[in-house]
Amino acid sequence: MTDLGNSPAARDIASVLHPYTNLAVHRENGPMIIERGKGIYVYDDSGKEYIEGLAGLWCTALGFGVEELVEAAAEQMRKLPYYHMFASKSTGPAIDLADRLTNMLPIENSKIFFANSGSEANDSLIKMVWYYSNSRGKPEKKKIISRQRAYHGVTIASASLTGLPNNHRSFDLPIDRILHTDCPHYYHGANAGESEEEYSARLANNLDEMIMSEGPDTVAAFIAEPVMGAGGVVVPPAGYFEKIQAVLAKHDVLFLDDEVICGFGRTGNPFGCQTYGFKPDTITMAKALSSAYLPISAVAINNDMYEGVMEESNRIGVFAHGFTYSGHPVAAAVALKNLELMEERDVMGHAARISPVFQARLKALSDHPLVGEARGVGLVGAVELIADKSARRNFQPGQGVGAYISARASDQGLIVRAMGDSVGLCPPLIISEAQINEMFDRLTIALDETEAWVHTSGLRTAN
Repeated sequence: MTDLGNSPAARDIASVLHPYTNLAVHRENGPMIIERGKGIYVYDDSGKEYIEGLAGLWCTALGFGVEELVEAAAEQMRKLPYYHMFASKSTGPAIDLADRLTNMLPIENSKIFFANSGSEANDSLIKMVWYYSNSRGKPEKKKIISRQRAYHGVTIASASLTGLPNNHRSFDLPIDRILHTDCPHYYHGANAGESEEEYSARLANNLDEMIMSEGPDTVAAFIAEPVMGAGGVVVPPAGYFEKIQAVLAKHDVLFLDDEVICGFGRTGNPFGCQTYGFKPDTITMAKALSSAYLPISAVAINNDMYEGVMEESNRIGVFAHGFTYSGHPVAAAVALKNLELMEERDVMGHAARISPVFQARLKALSDHPLVGEARGVGLVGAVELIADKSARRNFQPGQGVGAYISARASDQGLIVRAMGDSVGLCPPLIISEAQINEMFDRLTIALDETEAWVHTSGLRTAN
C-alpha cells in the first residue's frame, strides 16, 4: 500500500467505502480528490483541470458554480430549511416544482411524488404499480419487465430492474416478479442482413411472446430508458419504441419511462420519450432536475393510475409510502430555480443546436482502429472499443481496456465513464462548440495511446 501519511487520501482509504469501485485496488491506490468546479471543468487537489465529460454522473446539466442555484438554496435554508410532506403537509417550493413539472411533462393530468434519487424513484414506482394493480382487483398482475443492460438503480427493487450482471452478483438479485427482455443493441444483436426495423419487430415479437408465456394477467408493466445510459449508451433502433408500445397496449401493460438520464434536454428534446415518439404512463426523473446541486427525484403518474392509488389509499386509510426528505423544501427550491434558469437561458435549445457538432465528432471516431461503434443522440454518446472490428468481437473483461483508456483520458484532462469497453460521454448541456472539439481532441489522444498499448501488449491475439 502506498504510504500517504495523514493526507486526505490516506484518511479516505481509512474511512470511506466507495460505490462502484474495486475496493482492493482503491485501498492500494487511493482516490482522485476533486476540490472545485466551474462551468464544464473540475479541479483536483493538485489544481489540475479536467473537462467533466460525463457531467459528474450524467447529471450536472448547468455545469458547476452556478451562483443562482447556491443563492436559491441559501434563501430557502434561511426561510424554512426542512419540512416534510406526510399527513397532508406541504411547502411552497414542493408545490411550485410539482406544478411546473406537470405543465412541462408529456403526461396529461399527472401527479408528482418526490423522492431523493433515481433509485428511490424507480423503487417507489414498483410499489405504486403493485398498489395500482391491487386497486384494480388484479392481485396477480404484478410482474415488471425490464431489459438486459438496463440501469434503473441500486436499491433491492430498482437493482432488480437493472439488467447488469455485476449489480446482481453476490447481492442475491433480482427479486421475484422482475423479468428481463432483450437489450435493443442493433450493433451486436441484429442478424446478418436484418434492417433496424426488422430487428425492432423481432424484439417486439420476443416481448409479446414473453408476456404471453408469463400470462398477460400477471404482467403489470414494462420499464425502459429512452437511451440506455450505464448499460453503454445504447440508442434504440428505428421503429423500436413504436413496436414495443403496440405490444404493451395489446396486453394492458403499463409503460414506465425512466428519464433519469435523458430528461431535461439530454436527447435534444425536453424528454427522451418525445425524441423517440412514445407515450408513457409514468415518468421517473432525477439528476438534471436539480443539475445535481441537491438530491431530488420525482415520479409522475397518469390520472388513471392516480385515481386507482387514491381509491386504494382511501380503502386502507393511508397511502403508506414516502421518505423523510420527500419534497425537501431546499432541494425543491434549487430544482425549481434550475428549471427556471434552463428556460431563461434556453439551455435545452442550446443543447439541441450544439448536438450536431457533438454527434459529428463522435461518429467520426468510428474510423479509429480501436472503435467498433460510435453511437449517441443529442449530447450523450459512447464509443465501443473492439478487439476485432470485422467480427465485432470485444476484448475480454479482464484485459481492462476500458479502465486503461479512462486513465489515459484523465492524463489528458478529461473525465469519462468506462462501462466495460464502452466509453461514455455526457457533458454539461452548457458546453460550447469549442469545448466539444477540445473534449474530443483529448479523447482522440487517449484512444491513440490505448491503441498503441493494445498493439504492444498483444491483447487482440489474447482473446
